[in-house]
Amino acid sequence: MPRVALFATCLVDAVSPETGVASVRLLEAAGCEVEFPAAQTCCGQPAVNSGEPEAATRLARHFVEVFEPFDAIVAPSGSCAAMVHHWYTRLLDGGWRQRAQAVADKTFELSQYLVDELGRPDLGASLGGTTVTVHDACHGLRNLGLKSSARTLLETAGAEIIEMVEPEMCCGFGGTFAVKYEEISAHLADDKLDHGAQTGARYLTSGDGACLMHLEGRRRRTGTGPECVHFAELLAGGLP
Repeated sequence: MPRVALFATCLVDAVSPETGVASVRLLEAAGCEVEFPAAQTCCGQPAVNSGEPEAATRLARHFVEVFEPFDAIVAPSGSCAAMVHHWYTRLLDGGWRQRAQAVADKTFELSQYLVDELGRPDLGASLGGTTVTVHDACHGLRNLGLKSSARTLLETAGAEIIEMVEPEMCCGFGGTFAVKYEEISAHLADDKLDHGAQTGARYLTSGDGACLMHLEGRRRRTGTGPECVHFAELLAGGLP
């Protein structure tokens, strides 16, 4: 039984703890022993985005120290997993770089770990009659190569996936981009929600909570588009 550490991420901790709970349920359904290291903090991505490499480096060292004892580190966020994979060995040097590479090698986004690493697309969830459209979050898609794993989990559970126009188009969040360029960010989100609405799907889902937070916020303001829910929550809701 793999000993897996859940990296909940800042956004899950502060905004959507239900995603973290759902992630644990899915990992346990896949036969994992799941632990939540209480000392975990931010991965450092906001610091990098804001041009603060020194702060990001301190956070990267802390992440490595907290998570290196585990067999795997799993996050319900492609962007945070991508931060570990693509930035830690740039930020750290010497012995820290080697440790960071070892941690990066066993850090996974949730659907990636379940499908590609464990080979467990069937977790016993039942989503028959549920219609879903999938947003391909930028960091997961372009940094980690994630495209099919979340879809595989949902389809195996019986959900019907209705692809939207341009599922790989950015939602407009982009971390600090949404703050610096509010008007552009909102337009991108509205386009994504309009594309989702055209599918007629009940839910718009993704593997990145930041995208979903951004899209759901715009949906509540405009009244357009499907309800935005993390795929982990959908699948966990279908477990026995």
